[in-house]
Amino acid sequence: MDQMLLLVLALAVAIGVAALALSRSRRNTAVREAGPADAPLAVSTEGMKICPRCAMGNLWTARTCSACGNALKG
Repeated sequence: MDQMLLLVLALAVAIGVAALALSRSRRNTAVREAGPADAPLAVSTEGMKICPRCAMGNLWTARTCSACGNALKG
């Protein structure tokens, strides 16, 4: 009786591990098929400096953000 219970328990664990592995492989396949994510900024921001704090577009010559005053890179 103990051997039968142990066998059933081992079979249940094996099925659970197989289901988890199948779930992970399907999720990874779906992520690969989705392709790269869109860029968070619009094409209209080309040639502008984007503030890392508030995401405001600024002139490329600006040194500080016109909205929040944060220092801009470059």
